[in-house]
Amino acid sequence: MRFKPILLLEIKKRFWLNSIIMNKHTKKTLVLILAHLMGFLIVGYVIWVFLCFLYSNQSVFKVILILVKIICLLISVAYFTIAERKVMAAIQRRRGPNVVGFWGLLQPLADGLKLLVKELLVPTKSNPIIFVFAPIVILTLSLVSWSIVPFGLSVTGENDFFYSLTSVGYETLKIDILDYIFYTASVANIKCGLLFLLAVSSLNVYGIIIAGWASNSKYAFLGALRSAAQMISYEVSISLVILPVILLSGSLNLTEIVYIQGITGWFVFPLLPCAIVFFISMLAETNRAPFDLPEAEAELVAGYNVEYSSMIFAMFFLGEYSNMLLMSTLITILFFGGWLPGFFYLNFMPSSLVFSIKIAIFCFLFILVRAAFPRYRYDQLMNIGWKVFLPIMSGFLLLLVGYLILINDHVQ
Repeated sequence: MRFKPILLLEIKKRFWLNSIIMNKHTKKTLVLILAHLMGFLIVGYVIWVFLCFLYSNQSVFKVILILVKIICLLISVAYFTIAERKVMAAIQRRRGPNVVGFWGLLQPLADGLKLLVKELLVPTKSNPIIFVFAPIVILTLSLVSWSIVPFGLSVTGENDFFYSLTSVGYETLKIDILDYIFYTASVANIKCGLLFLLAVSSLNVYGIIIAGWASNSKYAFLGALRSAAQMISYEVSISLVILPVILLSGSLNLTEIVYIQGITGWFVFPLLPCAIVFFISMLAETNRAPFDLPEAEAELVAGYNVEYSSMIFAMFFLGEYSNMLLMSTLITILFFGGWLPGFFYLNFMPSSLVFSIKIAIFCFLFILVRAAFPRYRYDQLMNIGWKVFLPIMSGFLLLLVGYLILINDHVQ
C-alpha cells in the first residue's frame, strides 16, 4: 500500500509549478510575483492615462495599435524559442521540452516566470546605471524597428482591388498607392523606411559595446568588441544588397516595394545573388550560428552578456530573437513579395496569413542552419564579409546599374 504516496510525489515532481508549490517560502514567492505583476499593471495604467490625455482620438488608436503589436511580438518571440528547441530536438532525434503544459507549449511562460522571480545581480565594480541601461537600449531599438514594418492589408478583400489596379500601369499604381496607403497595417509608413531600418540597426552596436564595457569583465568586453566588429562588417554587405532592390523598385518605402513586386514579380528571381548574400549576412548580423562568435563558449564563456541575470538578461534574449524575426520579415518584403501570394490561384488567402507563412519559413531556416553547420573561426567570418561579399556585391551593383542605363537608352 506504499505505492500511492510515491505516485503522488512523482505527479508533483512532474507539475511545472512544483518549485513554488513545494517551497517552504511559498507565500513570500507568491507575494513577490503579485508585486511584480501589480507594478507592471500600475505603470502601464499610468502610461495609458497619460497618452490618452496627451494625444487626440486618432493618435490614441495608433497607440493601441502599437501596444497590440508589441504584445504580439513578445508572444511571438517567446514561442519562437520553443519552436527552435522543438525543431533542434527533432533534428537531433530527441524529445525536447514536453513536460510543461500540453506538448511543452507552456515552457516559455515557465521560463519567463523563472527569470521574473530571480534576483537581479550587479557586479561589484561595474557601472550599475549603464549596466542596467544597456539591455534596455537593445530591446527598445529592436521594438522600434518594427514600427515601420507593414504586416499586410488590413482588409482582406483589398487583394482584388490591388490586382485590378496593376493592370492600369506602373505610374497609376504609384499615385494610387499613396492615396490608399492607409490600408496597410503599419504603425508608421514613412517614405524612407529602409533608411530608417539601417539607421536603427546600426545603433544596436552601441548597446552591445555599453554592455561589455559596463560589466567590468574582460570576457564581456572581448565579446562586445567581437560583436561590434561583426555587426559593422556585415551591415556593409546588407547595405549593398538593398541598393539593387531600391534601383529596381525606385522607392525606399517597404509597402511600395511589395506592391511593385506584384507587377514585376518577386525580386528573388532577377536578384538571386543578392538574396543569398542577404540571408547569410542576416545570420551574421543577428549573431546566430554558424556566426555566433561573440558568445563562443570555449574562450568567452557567453560573450557580452556573461555578467547579466534575471530580467535584464531576458531583455538581451528578447532583443536577439526579435531581430531574427525582423530580418526574416525584411527578406520576405525585399525579395519574396511580402504579403502578396505571387500566384493568382492563392488570392483567396488572407494577406497576413501569406506573410506569416513566409516569415515562418525563414525562421525555420535560421534554426536549420544552427543545427546543420559548425561554427566558423573569427578570421573566416571577417574574410567572408570583406573579401567575398563586398567585391561580389559591388560588382553585381555596377553590372545592374550598367544594364538599367542600357535599357533606358534603348527605350528612349
